[in-house]
Amino acid sequence: MTSEIILFVNPTAGRGRGARAALPASRVLRDAGYRVRTVLGTDADDAAGRLRDALASRPAAVLAVGGDGLAGLALQALAGTGTPLGLVAVGTGNDFARTLGLPVRDPEAAARFAVRTLEGPGPRPLDLGQAGDRWFGTVLAAGFDSRVNDRGNRMRLPAGRFKYDLAILAELAAFRPVPFKLALDDGPVLDLDATLVAVGNGTSYGGGLRMCAGARLDDGLFDVVVVGEVSRAELVRVFPKVYKGTHLSHPAVTVHRARSVTVEAPDITGYADGEPLGALPLTARCVPGAVRMLAP
Repeated sequence: MTSEIILFVNPTAGRGRGARAALPASRVLRDAGYRVRTVLGTDADDAAGRLRDALASRPAAVLAVGGDGLAGLALQALAGTGTPLGLVAVGTGNDFARTLGLPVRDPEAAARFAVRTLEGPGPRPLDLGQAGDRWFGTVLAAGFDSRVNDRGNRMRLPAGRFKYDLAILAELAAFRPVPFKLALDDGPVLDLDATLVAVGNGTSYGGGLRMCAGARLDDGLFDVVVVGEVSRAELVRVFPKVYKGTHLSHPAVTVHRARSVTVEAPDITGYADGEPLGALPLTARCVPGAVRMLAP
């Protein structure tokens, strides 16, 4: 291992905040005596490949400078390697950093925390979810929320988060419960009509929606939150409670804990860490200690 730290940068994250954040983060690291190497790519696949190649130098850590999308790319390269991962969260949602209790949109504070952790208590081994060959840190979503993502991703205008607000309104207008099949560990297959199923390794997604508010990153289990069949009006009424996690007490909401989950439903795309995984069915398993994080 060396005294080198890799900055894995998405320059377009948060409308350019990624590029701007790399400079103050780099300055903090150099002032602490680390050599800094910057890795970025022309697209997601290129960036991930460059990061994997850079790991041959056995860096002290990798800091992902961007949002949840870049953090997810970093997980694909670092899971199981033992190389610590830190986050300089300057994206739109920053749910992984929020779940970990890390600074958000403060690159100097995030870099200082990474240095203190490396020189003090050291990285924490934390769980990750794995679906096929894809690792995820926060939530695998399927149902109403993933349909909102589908619609928002198809919309060219307006820019930013507002298009997802419009996508929510459009999906509400067309809302129908989804027939799911859900298998938890080795238990029987559950047939249910539901609004959504969220498989939480972490607590939140969508920029602070605490859908899986009770999830822990170090217990070896997913929190599987099922929002059952509710009316459109009830969904609108309950939705704001998700920001505080108080929706979990609603009678239509059930929470299961499991090491592995298979989710099946027609015409539904699964999303993990905000990125599309593909059409259901999908099977996810919780892998204890799969990544070493620079986290409290």
